Amino acid sequence: MSIFLSPEYRDLKSVASYFKESYLNKAPFPNMTFKNFFEENLLNEVLEEFPDMEKMNIRRFNDKRQQKLEGIGELTFGKKTKEFMHFLNSQPFLEFLQELTSIKETLIGDPYFVGGSMHEVKPGGLLKIHADFNKHPHNGLDRRINALIYLNKDWREEYGGHFELWDKNMEHCVERILPEFNTLALFNCTSYSYHGHPDPLTCPADRSRKSLALYFYSNGRPKEEILTDVDKHYTLWKARTGDLQDKNSVKTQGKERVYSIVKSLTPPIVLRAMKNVAAI
Repeated sequence: MSIFLSPEYRDLKSVASYFKESYLNKAPFPNMTFKNFFEENLLNEVLEEFPDMEKMNIRRFNDKRQQKLEGIGELTFGKKTKEFMHFLNSQPFLEFLQELTSIKETLIGDPYFVGGSMHEVKPGGLLKIHADFNKHPHNGLDRRINALIYLNKDWREEYGGHFELWDKNMEHCVERILPEFNTLALFNCTSYSYHGHPDPLTCPADRSRKSLALYFYSNGRPKEEILTDVDKHYTLWKARTGDLQDKNSVKTQGKERVYSIVKSLTPPIVLRAMKNVAAI
């Protein structure tokens, strides 16, 4: 276990116990950022394995709300990356998250890396402010924690790509994190944990914003963490106060949310019949 962690963080139980109060009290929702959390040589090997994602079988997003490349499961992992990602889904790391976050329900990793895996954003790319999908599509578990590991060496402020955490009313960016190499960002994932990197990336053409993403789940969650009108939802896009571009980028969300509500209330047999009629 210790081979993956920098010396000051190798006693994960002590680290979680020491920081748990700070984590819970951070604004705008529980979160924590650790610098140099992992063993540097290991993370160098992971970075060396990071593929040219344009040439891979990946998911590509290119619209007003998101412009990024996203790995599919373990398909983009090299040997060292696979070992590292498996460690982050292992008992020691899960117990660290359980203690740090004080979540009562047992945390479960995601060996499928749905929506996670490797992420890359090219110059001009962005990810508008949003709250994430809240249910695992394969097993229906509740998404509780996001973990992001940044792999960007010598990343300058002027390159942009800061990870931003916004308040519930979308009036203020409360936390703004530079995506520097060996930075671990953790936060509670609810229907109101608004985050993203909403402005176009301005790094040089030969650079990109690289990260690893993992999500952690539980069977059940507190009711106050989810929307009152729907149990399951997809990504919820939010507009920053006074930003016309953001407002335009979330216009289509109304239809998506209506569909999500209808789907949650309609028996599967009726949904199948509706799809068959639509296909005629």
